[in-house]
Amino acid sequence: MKITVRFAVAFALMSALPGMGHAQAPKAKNPPAAPAAPAPAAAQGDAAANTPPAPGWVARCASVSRDAPLECVAEQTAVLTKTGQLIVLINIRVPGDTHQPIAIIQLPLGLNLPAGAKLQVDDGKTTDLQIQTCEQRGCYTNAPISPDMLAAMKSGKQLKVSFQNLAKEVIAIPMPLADFAAAYDKIK
Repeated sequence: MKITVRFAVAFALMSALPGMGHAQAPKAKNPPAAPAAPAPAAAQGDAAANTPPAPGWVARCASVSRDAPLECVAEQTAVLTKTGQLIVLINIRVPGDTHQPIAIIQLPLGLNLPAGAKLQVDDGKTTDLQIQTCEQRGCYTNAPISPDMLAAMKSGKQLKVSFQNLAKEVIAIPMPLADFAAAYDKIK
């Protein structure tokens, strides 16, 4: 129950803060020569091929009012080059009451929901995530980040977010971790 409440609070915060749920990577100056995939490219397995290099992890802080404490997150996005479609948004926050980092991940619509999603740092252990809800902007999952996963993310090179489309094809989105440790240190 605590995770559900945390998810609701985090989701509300993510929706309420300017730019938090809508960050996009800049479009590449020289897009790939391959033909553009249709908008639901994630559902067709082309997402990884059309995802531009991510700008890195960004730390953001905001509050709901001047008197409220700052809520800070570290986030990174993966966006299709041709269409600008958001494929993955990873948002990590550290609640003041528990001090345990929580990941909120936004995925595209058109997923095989029972398969859930997976996180993997480099070639390490895979963490299974249950997709909890979907709405018009995408599907969401959240989970506490274990100390082992956090250490792996701080020292790793790449976080792979994978999920299945409706045809049960695995889509794997690489998210560079080069800036993660610095961004996380700003929010903890």
